[in-house]
Formats: sequence, C-alpha cells, structure tokens
Amino acid sequence: MDASIQNTNQPVFGWIGFSVSAMALLGALFLFWAGPFAPQQSTGVSLGELAAELGKSTLRSAAGLDQPEPVARVRDLDDFLQIGVALLGGLAVILSAIGILRHEKLRPAIAGIAIGIGAILFQFFAFAFFAFLGVLVIMALLNSFSDVFGGLFGG
Repeated sequence: MDASIQNTNQPVFGWIGFSVSAMALLGALFLFWAGPFAPQQSTGVSLGELAAELGKSTLRSAAGLDQPEPVARVRDLDDFLQIGVALLGGLAVILSAIGILRHEKLRPAIAGIAIGIGAILFQFFAFAFFAFLGVLVIMALLNSFSDVFGGLFGG
C-alpha cells in the first residue's frame, strides 16, 4: 500500500451528521425564541402557588406532620420538543463519529460533532440560566415576605 494514497471514502456519514446537527441547532434556537408552545400559567399565578405551597409545607413541618408524596409532572409539547432536539444532537454526534471511524474526510464529521454538542449544550445552558433567574425571583419573593412575617423568614 502506497503512503501517498489519499482517503477516497466519500464523507457520507460526516455530511449526514453535519446536516442532522444543523437541524438540531436550528430546532434548539427555534424552541428558545418561538416557544413555549404548550399553555403556560402566568408568572404571578405560579409564584402565588409557590408561596402558598411554601407556607403549607412550613406549617406541616412545624406541626410534625408528614409531607405529601411527590407527584410526577405531566409532560407537555415543549418537553417532547426539547427531548427531540437533544436526541437529534446526539444522533448527529453518533453519525459524525461513524464518519470519523470510517476514515471519511474529517471536516464535515468534526463540524457535525461540534454543532451537535453545541445544540445540546445550548438547551442545557438556557435551562440553567432561566433556573438561576427563577431562584433569584424566589429569593426576592422570600425577602418581601420577611417584611410581612417578621422573623419567620429571617427578617
């Protein structure tokens, strides 16, 4: 075998992986900017329910009563779309890795891996960012309760 022979495999899996990763990234961006698609309660209602649940939980703990059993959250359209985008990103990484293992041209396969991982990480960091903002809102809500309830919430 001559060392000067170039790789003649067409980058089929690399290009398929790149295409799927591009769809995953576009899907993640679409969900971020256009979503949510499932009906959502207003923020005020959600915060009011959270505050009421915190109060009930505090009273149950103070009385020595057991807390209620956890209830599984019902999945909606947004959850399924986010799972689908993450699966597309994972599929893109796998297809691109197959392209690398088949010794196809590296650029499409590496781009597919990078963009597929980027689509997954974009969703993760967007979720983490909004969770952090939610924690800040809850902290502000509890701080406002300290004015009303005195020393109960550390005020």
